[in-house]
Amino acid sequence: MRTIDWVDGAVELVDQTLLPDKLVTLRIHTVGELIEAIQRLAVRGAPALGVAGALGVVLADGDPGRIAALRAARPTAVNLAWGVDRAAAHLNGGREAVLAAALKVRDDDIAACRAMGERGADLLEGDRLRIMTVCNTGGLAAVERGTALGVVQTLHERGRLAEVLALETRPLLQGARLTTWELARMGAPHRLIADSAGPYLLAKGGVDAVLIGADRIAANGDTANKIGSYALALGAERAGVPFVVVAPESTIDQGTPSGEHIEIEDRGPGEIVTVRGVRVAPEGTQASNPAFDVTPHDLISAIVTEQRVIRP
Repeated sequence: MRTIDWVDGAVELVDQTLLPDKLVTLRIHTVGELIEAIQRLAVRGAPALGVAGALGVVLADGDPGRIAALRAARPTAVNLAWGVDRAAAHLNGGREAVLAAALKVRDDDIAACRAMGERGADLLEGDRLRIMTVCNTGGLAAVERGTALGVVQTLHERGRLAEVLALETRPLLQGARLTTWELARMGAPHRLIADSAGPYLLAKGGVDAVLIGADRIAANGDTANKIGSYALALGAERAGVPFVVVAPESTIDQGTPSGEHIEIEDRGPGEIVTVRGVRVAPEGTQASNPAFDVTPHDLISAIVTEQRVIRP
């Protein structure tokens, strides 16, 4: 299954807001439709957003306003702007040249995810590994296989995976809704845990490695990822557990010197005071909703990309 693709003149993508209840594929014909899908998280995950950005330039038909709006649809995830720029660089060649560039972004992502899975599995030591992860970093976050969960899939295929402990990932429950769905389809043993249980279980010695993805990696190695990642990094350091970031080279932003320069998206109070549309806080409750946090580079054991292993 591909999360996002170009099919018969339109972008096709899995509507991730409906999972795990329904598996629905959307056909996107306009940039406006694509921006709406990105902002409501029908398509999400840094690599998938890079592909969405590239394919969206094809839909824009050279309109600079539409391209600029697409590029700015989600500020923290650098891959979206990167994908837009990769395809837009071929505008002078016409629509077919833009489409060819966008499809190369797609194909490069597929190859990168497989390479990251192999490289990450080679990096980790042990035969029956217990892995902790947050948010969703599988094929749903990319085109196929994924980043951190791609490493998990490779470990599982090699017979080296004992169990995955997946954090639920409040407020939108990407871990509970998406990661467990992917792990079940993979046939990988797993358990779901509350976000706040992660550091405690690390301290109890029940985890061999923490694997996360990234939405932006600063030039110094500071990494922005789903909110909750920083707490896991602190717990992993205290427990002496490797904390490994898995992300493609396109997620490394040399134009951002450190984590303090990364713009963190606040998605508003609605996602905090409700759970899947059901209100859990009194009317009028105010909330803060940073969608990401930043893990300093000195808490990161390694960054695995499709080309190398970086020791920040």
